[in-house]
Amino acid sequence: MTSDVWLPFHADEIDGLPEGLNYRFWDGDQEFPADPGACEFYVVPYMKEPAVSRRPMAEMTSVQVVQTLSAGVDHVQPSLKFLRPGVRLCNAQGVHEASTAELTLALILASLRGIPGFVRGQDKEEWRSGFHPALADKCVLIVGYGSIGSAIEDRLVPFELARVARVARSERTTARGPVHPLTELPSLLQEADIVVLSTPLTRGTRGLVNADFLSRMKDGALLVNVSRGPVVDTEALLAELKSGRITAALDVTDPEPLPKGHPLWHAPGVLISPHVGGPTSAFLPRAKRLLVDQLNRFVNREPLRNVVLTTGA
Repeated sequence: MTSDVWLPFHADEIDGLPEGLNYRFWDGDQEFPADPGACEFYVVPYMKEPAVSRRPMAEMTSVQVVQTLSAGVDHVQPSLKFLRPGVRLCNAQGVHEASTAELTLALILASLRGIPGFVRGQDKEEWRSGFHPALADKCVLIVGYGSIGSAIEDRLVPFELARVARVARSERTTARGPVHPLTELPSLLQEADIVVLSTPLTRGTRGLVNADFLSRMKDGALLVNVSRGPVVDTEALLAELKSGRITAALDVTDPEPLPKGHPLWHAPGVLISPHVGGPTSAFLPRAKRLLVDQLNRFVNREPLRNVVLTTGA
């Protein structure tokens, strides 16, 4: 019996897909292309509301693999309880590292060098010169040192930093130096000029950046969030921004999308981009390569890449 694969791209647009599979196109904007109960490999639509991505999962009684096209998997995790044991959940490691790291660097440089103010000055034909902080000689703390955190450091290296400190759930050593455990955050925060959040959203990281975390940051420090909005306590961040003690550059927010009238839009010292770390020209070719590799592994019964968890395990 031919296995059903649900793809958010048309199969004829992807070179190298294995033969012998029944490809169904569904990107969340149409009715289901077939009975969800027959789907064995579900590729979650990209940049859709979580409710859309999860909608068919309760009916996917035959699914063996759920493949996201995002680095995070928190948007589909609530529906894993409907799936039978043994279903593998895979993320898109390898797809978003370069583009997210690029945006992180752009947000840091734009915030430090006052680019938003220059743009506003240009709109008003005002010449707003003056001194601004440089990235050179700064201490950067990366909270969440996975593949994206590592890619961020790759791009920071040429900027003559004083130091990069790395934090992850577990302590380990890399070629660039030690990765500290989360328990060492309090002391590391006090030394960091720039704190970059690139951690996944889990029970342990939700609200990680709370009032205590923020109070430990240096005066004048910059908080950069390219992870998930709920990693940061928005009210606590607003209090610090309004005091003028720290600044922030946010690609993700809580709530998201940020509604009109929300105080975060006009908080002093904040730069907001609308969750654009992943959707760039780099996304589509890398996503297609990932799917070709994963589906060839699937039909050949080879180990899949990027398995985050297995249901029932």
